[in-house]
Amino acid sequence: MDTVKLIENIKKEKKLLKMTNAELSSKSGIALGTLNKILSFKTSSIKTETLNKIERALKGEVSTNSTLNKNDNLGFIKVATCSPEVKVADVFYNLSQIKKGIDDASDKSVKLLVFPELSLTGATCGDLFYQDALLNASLSALNEITKYSLNREMLIFIGMPIKNAGRIYDVAVAISKGEILGFVPKTELNYTDKRYFSSEVFVEEINVLDGVYPFGKDLLFKSLNSDNFTVAVEIGSEVFSSNPPSNNHAQNGAFIVVNLSCDNETVERAEFRRNVLKVNSSLNNLAYVYANAGFGESTTDLVYSGHSLILENGTILNESELFNNSIIVSDVDVDFLSYERSKKAYQNGVSRKNYQMVEFSTSLNNGALDRKFDKMPFVPSYDASRFELILKMQASALQKRINHVNAKTVVIGLSGGLDSTLALLVAVRAMKSENRDLKDILAITMPCFGTSKRTKNNATMLAEALGVTLKEINIKLAVSQHFKDIGHDENLTDTTYENSQARERTQVLMDVANKTGGLVVGTGDLSEMALGWATYNGDHMSMYSVNSAIPKTLIRYLVDYEASKSGKLLKDTLKDILDTPVSPELLPPKDGDIAQKTEDIVGPYLLHDFYIYYILRRGYSPKKVFYIAKTVFSSEFASETLYKWLKNFYNRFFNQQFKRSCVPDGVKIGSVGFSPRGDLMMPSDACKTVWLKELEEIEV
Repeated sequence: MDTVKLIENIKKEKKLLKMTNAELSSKSGIALGTLNKILSFKTSSIKTETLNKIERALKGEVSTNSTLNKNDNLGFIKVATCSPEVKVADVFYNLSQIKKGIDDASDKSVKLLVFPELSLTGATCGDLFYQDALLNASLSALNEITKYSLNREMLIFIGMPIKNAGRIYDVAVAISKGEILGFVPKTELNYTDKRYFSSEVFVEEINVLDGVYPFGKDLLFKSLNSDNFTVAVEIGSEVFSSNPPSNNHAQNGAFIVVNLSCDNETVERAEFRRNVLKVNSSLNNLAYVYANAGFGESTTDLVYSGHSLILENGTILNESELFNNSIIVSDVDVDFLSYERSKKAYQNGVSRKNYQMVEFSTSLNNGALDRKFDKMPFVPSYDASRFELILKMQASALQKRINHVNAKTVVIGLSGGLDSTLALLVAVRAMKSENRDLKDILAITMPCFGTSKRTKNNATMLAEALGVTLKEINIKLAVSQHFKDIGHDENLTDTTYENSQARERTQVLMDVANKTGGLVVGTGDLSEMALGWATYNGDHMSMYSVNSAIPKTLIRYLVDYEASKSGKLLKDTLKDILDTPVSPELLPPKDGDIAQKTEDIVGPYLLHDFYIYYILRRGYSPKKVFYIAKTVFSSEFASETLYKWLKNFYNRFFNQQFKRSCVPDGVKIGSVGFSPRGDLMMPSDACKTVWLKELEEIEV
């Protein structure tokens, strides 16, 4: 069947079902603007896949892509800035460019669209702002834009000059679905603004275009569809003032601040702009949507680059290239912002203002997300300075503890695995900083039933390459005697079999430390503690835990960084350790190879570290974590696999909290930690029912 017939069939079916274009857009995940063009035959390039997706939606089939539906947007709001080309004082040309921007944003399923300051006229009109001809043309254009927005599911902000109570104001106008919602005047004026515009607001309403609308700086635009989709306005240089309005906006309930700006470009101005916006959005837990004027503004004295940015809580999600008028899009997570803000005490006792709440309604169907999520959120892009900083933090913390307890030795159980390798590398740094003999580091290797030749050799070579004292204490006889003492069959390789070895190793380390006046350095990492993958009072315990805030994915990069700047022997050894499967080595090897691979039992650390970050750092629900995981790992893991290990994570996380409630001291490195003294305040007997119930409602 050819494309024309397919479209005709779709239109007939849609008519029979009495389904609107907006409803079909929501069900299919196809942007409304794109759908309108397809059904009206206004586009020549249509993919068969797109038509099939529309047909499946008409039949009630669930879309197979990762698009969110209108009832399940999970807190993401698709926002955009558009810096159209302008002609100074040519309102009608600028109107046409703004309409194009609205079309483009509509095609991208944008829900919040922001144009630059004075975008209807151009911001560099000078004394022409006094002319009634320009002001009247702007009102006429505003009327056109309002009508043009009628069938658009978005909140739109445009900039224009307007006269109210005999004064001219630089305003942002909020428009949604054919209605003007309100006017926000710029009140923090720079020296140029003061020549044309008033900063004093004497009235709270404006009567224009046969209507009366709110007029003031203390307006909040709140969606009826989402409590956290609440927007406030700054204009231009207001964000660069000593007390920007966004501070009050945030304290009074705004989760998104839009800025309609006309900030000219100078050398290093872009970096300054980035830094100010990052600090502002971070301190206020805001999404910040900054639309800047670009090509077309007068260059009589200044040049404008159109540098626009979208930020969330201090992170730049998207930004435009300088001197490239464009539309930029991203999805801001307002539910995450609400989660962050709820943890801050600044909400209590702040001075609340009498903000006027202006409500609007819009579909929350975002389509596919226009933002990227890191597969390894704990790992910085390969940045040597960041890895060096982390290692210095670990070493400095350990140095302080060694110094404070006057430890004569540092005792580490060296297995030949990643965790103990990092702990030893950190101990070497700490002892060097203390100008101590590295022979005072006692690396104890304790082979037993599951120790492989590979890990034992790597432990030996690592100790030799670093110049520390290596001591081997074989614990087979001690563990066998323990089995006899408690009446355990040595051929039964169960939990008792495994944990007896781990506890014997910890006892040896503690006793060696007592004998030598030393400090036992723990090797367990953050990922293991999240999963409870540690033997209680075995490797769970130490005198100081240097890796307690380092997730497994990051440990690999830190060890690799140390390898990159090491001599051949140490480098080769570290590289082989990196290539060795992660294992507790508590079961006998099979044909000389490691028999017990941790990730086969508890799941891939790549996934678990991802889950840890989005559950504990960003407060995501099970449904939201699963959705994000599907978008990130679609090419690597099946949905069933992602679901399996997510469920496993929740089960282990709740069941094993009792281990985290009594962990030894350890330095905090990043934004996630499990110290019961300041990070994770969670009872050991908390129930997992709510989280598992939500998981059960997920369609895998």
